[in-house]
Parts: sequence; structure tokens; C-alpha cells
Amino acid sequence: MAAKKNFPVSWDEIDRDARALAWRLAALGPFRGIIAVTRGGLVPAALVARELDIRFIDTVCMASYDDGAQHPERVQVLKKASGDGEGFLIIDDLVDTGETARTVRELLPKAHFATVYAKPAGRPHVDTFVTEVSQDTWIVFPWER
Repeated sequence: MAAKKNFPVSWDEIDRDARALAWRLAALGPFRGIIAVTRGGLVPAALVARELDIRFIDTVCMASYDDGAQHPERVQVLKKASGDGEGFLIIDDLVDTGETARTVRELLPKAHFATVYAKPAGRPHVDTFVTEVSQDTWIVFPWER
């Protein structure tokens, strides 16, 4: 297995990339609200909400990482959002293997799922994303430093 490549993202870069995501999503709305996937989706959700002038933000709380190691077979749903997602936008920072995205889609099948970054294995599970990175890239977000 190839070594992970660290790819640090700055606050300015996440702001720029989240705005680019919002611009792609603007033509698909209007949306009734945003559902952020915690924890990684919280910052991008706030930035997209600002750009799209969305005031209603809810969360789905998921856990699949432990001490930096991903355990996709153990995606835990800690909190659900109500409804089936119709009219809502799901925002996450990244889709990696797609396991978290698959779980969120089962909970909210009618929502539009968008991420800032996408890896090849997870890309089929989201509707919209901005930047694709290789599967062996480990994105280091500014809120993780």
C-alpha cells in the first residue's frame, strides 16, 4: 500500500473552495436548508450557507475516524436529521471511501449531497464536489492543526 501524501489546506483555501462549491450549487437551489456532516462538514456548511444566504442549518453526527485512522466499516450515527432530506443540501468537507456518504444517503435519500473535496472511491456517492484528490492523499484541514 502506498504511503499517504499529506495535503495541507489553509483557511484561505477552504474559504475559496467552499465558495466555489456554493457557486456550483446556486443554480440547483433554492434549498430549504443545509445539513452538515459533523465534524468536518461544519466549517464548509457555514461558508456555503453564507454564500447561498441559507439560515437553517442542521447536523447529522457521524463517527468513522479514531485517532486519525479511518474505520469505514464502523460508521456510527450519533445524531440524525429529521425527514428524508427533500429540499435540503448535505455538506461535508470530503468524501473518502464513501462509507459515511452511503450511510448519510440512507438517512436522507432525497437530499443533494455536496463535498468540497472528493477521492475516487467516494466520488460516486456525492452529487457535487469541487476538487478531486488521489485516494492516497490525506487532506489536513486547518481546524485539525
